[in-house]
Amino acid sequence: MPAANTSSPTASTTAPVVIATRESRLALWQAEHVRDRLGAELGLRAELLGMTTRGDQILDRTLSKVGGKGLFVKELETALEAGHAQLAVHSLKDVPMDLPAGFVLAAILEREDPRDAFVSNRYENLAALPEGAVVGTSSLRRVVQLMAHRPDLRIEPLRGNLDTRLRKLDEGGYDAIVLAAAGLKRLGLAARVRALFEPDEMIPAAGQGALGLEIRADHAALGAALAGLSHRPTWLATHAERAVSRSLGGSCSVPLAAHAHWATPTELHLAVALGHGADPLQPLLKLEVRSEVADTEAAEALGRLAAARLGEAGAAHYLAAVA
Repeated sequence: MPAANTSSPTASTTAPVVIATRESRLALWQAEHVRDRLGAELGLRAELLGMTTRGDQILDRTLSKVGGKGLFVKELETALEAGHAQLAVHSLKDVPMDLPAGFVLAAILEREDPRDAFVSNRYENLAALPEGAVVGTSSLRRVVQLMAHRPDLRIEPLRGNLDTRLRKLDEGGYDAIVLAAAGLKRLGLAARVRALFEPDEMIPAAGQGALGLEIRADHAALGAALAGLSHRPTWLATHAERAVSRSLGGSCSVPLAAHAHWATPTELHLAVALGHGADPLQPLLKLEVRSEVADTEAAEALGRLAAARLGEAGAAHYLAAVA
């Protein structure tokens, strides 16, 4: 657990809030977005600390084989622990379900488009791909859902930052690739999207499209300030999604999808899907639960309910294949 530190950037008008961020173009956009909001909405001066994570360095293996998405956040947390930075900005879908002791999510910003995007230079959508076409993704969640629609496709690994993935498509290595729509839109690349998968076609990852702001738990003043940036509907929806994964031990090795949307201002619907860990051609376990949600406890209870229902549908057998 980080050592106690009574100092806080909010206590001084001169000390900036240092934001730890990965150095990819998308990560820098996200950190700059938060920096600008800190200044415009909270009157806090901020600067960026760019870092390269293990997840950025290891590109020849899938995340499920080298430690999971936590590889994208560990170095940033080390910077927080050492006091080199006070805030880390993450794509929430990359944040492990359980943070290390001494760290908290202080805010979750309003979600961008949570859908997955079909990107191709030759084909309009998934249905237009010829038999045996090569589709790039390293997400097991996407693999099992793609195979549910098109078991004839050849799914090949695709690692690297967003620009690297697009370059690999443009070089002819794939007939199509699947990316998060949010990243493309944030970087002004929406024109690369040929089609969007609606959530009932391909359920997104827990937290997809949302940004999470992580701080040390002992930086109470900063946490209280950052709470003013949090978007409550997104906070509750993503807590429901993350609770499903937490209950099932979700990681990059588990092909699990979870997406919540507000059917009314108070009723949250949560759709989930679980694929087989070893055989992507096995039928998906899919279901939806719903309830009135007014606080974080109720949101997480909805996520646990979805996980329990997956258990009743045979999730243990699917999860055992991962182990």
